[in-house]
Amino acid sequence: MKRTGGQRVVEVLRKEGVRKVFGVPGESYLAVMDAFYDHSDIEYISARQEGGASFMAEAYAKASGDVGVCMATRGPGATNLSIGIHTAQQDSTPLVALIGQVERSFKNREAFQEVDFVPFFSHLCKWTVEIDQADRVPELLHRAFHIARSGRPGPVLVSLPEDMLEDLTGDVTHTPYHVNSIQPNTESVKQAVSELSKAEKPIIIAGGGVDLAKAQPELIQIAETLQIPVVTAFRRFTAFPNSHPNYVGSLGMGAPAYLLDYIKECDLILALGTRFTQLATNNYTLLNENTRLIHVDISPDVLGKVYTPTLPIVSDVKEFTKGLLKNIEPIKNQQRSYNLNEINKKYNTYSTTKEDYSEDYVDMDGMMHDLIQRLPKDSIITNDAGNFSTWLSRYYRFNQADTYIGPTSGAMGYGLPAAIGAKFAKPERVVVSFSGDGGYMMTMQEFETAVRYNIPVIAIVVNNSIYGTIRSHQENKYPGRVVGTELTSPNFAKVAENFGGHGERVEKNVDFIPALERALSAGKPALIEVLTNPEILTAGQEKNVKIQTLTQ
Repeated sequence: MKRTGGQRVVEVLRKEGVRKVFGVPGESYLAVMDAFYDHSDIEYISARQEGGASFMAEAYAKASGDVGVCMATRGPGATNLSIGIHTAQQDSTPLVALIGQVERSFKNREAFQEVDFVPFFSHLCKWTVEIDQADRVPELLHRAFHIARSGRPGPVLVSLPEDMLEDLTGDVTHTPYHVNSIQPNTESVKQAVSELSKAEKPIIIAGGGVDLAKAQPELIQIAETLQIPVVTAFRRFTAFPNSHPNYVGSLGMGAPAYLLDYIKECDLILALGTRFTQLATNNYTLLNENTRLIHVDISPDVLGKVYTPTLPIVSDVKEFTKGLLKNIEPIKNQQRSYNLNEINKKYNTYSTTKEDYSEDYVDMDGMMHDLIQRLPKDSIITNDAGNFSTWLSRYYRFNQADTYIGPTSGAMGYGLPAAIGAKFAKPERVVVSFSGDGGYMMTMQEFETAVRYNIPVIAIVVNNSIYGTIRSHQENKYPGRVVGTELTSPNFAKVAENFGGHGERVEKNVDFIPALERALSAGKPALIEVLTNPEILTAGQEKNVKIQTLTQ
């Protein structure tokens, strides 16, 4: 039966199991929008800005385990979408971005909103393609989904010329396809067993590959059997349960000295599914020159990119850990036991909150204490970029898989739309976003999207009227020379109410729990604005260390 190119696009989405598409409508892909009308099993979520739509799709992919799909029109719409595409690339998130394009005969004339998408997005994506023949839509779009989810997952961009989407096509034979997991070489597994058994002071760094492969159960067994401490990579908290006696902390911004010093003293590191990012390695200084490294990753391109591995292993993390478990024997080593207990004690001391309520402002230590006590243990937490997130990474203990979603790219504006995407994927779970006032205002319009679709997320906005991360960098490098980091904000609680949601403004810790209770029971999108001390910019900062503000 004859179908238009736009109808073929939607047919492929159905075959790939897509249930949600996030985007901003555009005239360049009206033929696809029209095809959605006949397929109520796919819901098009209309966002207020393409950046928000791409964040929603990226977080939806993380929460659901499926490929996220976002759409935008040509030119400005596509470039707005790029922030979420970059986030998906750095987070290894499977994402397919469908972009409307100018008519084929208008190309290379600087037509209305024309951008040559293939070269423009090539370094942000695993693959970019423009489909210029309607008959090839099924072939190339199924391939896009395959590339997005296979190997090291990531984003794929598909450009769709407007006139191509209106062309008629013939019969279609293409269907989704999958590949088997990549398994490790047997000899490499045996070498890894030997290295881990003879090491005097080993440690495991668990990255996003553990989450993607759902390898937490195997990793727990390995850590317990071999008496090895486990640290999670930057914003990969759920790769290992944080309350487990083998857990010793997370890497990234504000990583404690006890942890960095311990890793430098280790003679062997087993790195699982991590690409050794700049933040996770403290500007690439994490390992010493004598440390032996077993690096396991599904992508050969990751191995040796930062540190040269003693034993490089290309494998799906779950396949590797399953192979390891078949070959290891329990170790009872007094020194390993002592090392593990000591570093775990330091982590517990470092990460335990105190009810340290302040007379003025909201004390974040105390707020985190209250939040941890009240939220359901399976709540999903999303967060924006900013210094406020150091309280979350230090004090919140993630003990279940799929309970944290955050951008390793450091993208501002991520928290709220990510929470919306996650709630679409897991409507039965409580979903809470953390944002600073700076980041929240970059995508706060998406609160209206949550209201319109009745998605009851809770947005916590930490308001200190400062671009806090940049202010702290300014004070470190150019003390007393403040430029451009002072902010003013509306009453966010009132704005939430004006959007049709529930709003709370908290100025003292004693008022936080009642506000949280009301937000949890509101039955609609809710926002809690907490006013914090602008002189305390990061978790653990001494309260007598003053940060200059322009109002002083």
